[in-house]
Amino acid sequence: MIYPTVLDPSKVGEYPASAKAGGGFVWDAVLEYRVWCHPERGAPDDDDGSDYYYAFESFEEAKAFATENPGTEEPLALVLQREYIDEPEPGQYAHVQEERVTEWPVAFLSRPQRDQFTIPDFLAPNAPSNRLEILRGLAPRVRQNV
Repeated sequence: MIYPTVLDPSKVGEYPASAKAGGGFVWDAVLEYRVWCHPERGAPDDDDGSDYYYAFESFEEAKAFATENPGTEEPLALVLQREYIDEPEPGQYAHVQEERVTEWPVAFLSRPQRDQFTIPDFLAPNAPSNRLEILRGLAPRVRQNV
């Protein structure tokens, strides 16, 4: 897989460490790739025993760092969601029109980037029974009026 480039390379490493974890189903941009380091697993103790991360402009750089250094996790993507899909209860979805930043497993970036039809198609009454196929780019587009 070819991983997306970051939105603004000059801002890599400038984003707050705290972020939502996963969720939202769709992504708009990758802000940075992160590799978390854990001293209790063998990473150098560079933050008084606390976990810490390094930020990278590309997945490839992050993966190389994680592979070469003990006590690290697999890279994560810090993604921007300009709007997203909330699932307050299983099978109940809501369109949230506000920005948030969240960390995602990079495998989730295999989903197509959100476009103006992704969320309306997902929420449409005539969406396919497996709505996730829309997010994966595998279902025909419903193309509701937006």
